[in-house]
Amino acid sequence: MELGLKLANPGFCQIWENKMRVKKKIGTYTVTFQQRGNPKYPRSISTTAPSTRHKLEYYQILKYPLTTESAIKEIQDNNTLVFIVDIHADKKNIRDAVKMLYDIQIKKVNTLTRPGGRTKKAFVSLAPDYNALDVVNKFGKIF
Repeated sequence: MELGLKLANPGFCQIWENKMRVKKKIGTYTVTFQQRGNPKYPRSISTTAPSTRHKLEYYQILKYPLTTESAIKEIQDNNTLVFIVDIHADKKNIRDAVKMLYDIQIKKVNTLTRPGGRTKKAFVSLAPDYNALDVVNKFGKIF
């Protein structure tokens, strides 16, 4: 096999074409560099394509409130609600969803990706003029 470069279209433009590079082993040839194949269709992204990231709805962001003992302690001691949220939701999305669904003012949102990486925990600190226990009682036993 011939190694090296040759001019693809002499006289048209300076495009060099790579030949297949091979390394000789005993009895066989091993390919060390493969040329690109001819694509069946162009792989370019059009400018009119919709964005790949979809917008999450409020009910998709907040999956369910966490009702463990540690979450209840957060409600009582720190005036903080604890939710399990979508893994793709960020703090701004969580803030907007809680504000729209529960009609309360929020001081701060902290997030924690749970082990396993499939869900995220959100700690929503309420504004000082809201009591987390009153919010919990308003929307059900424990949410």
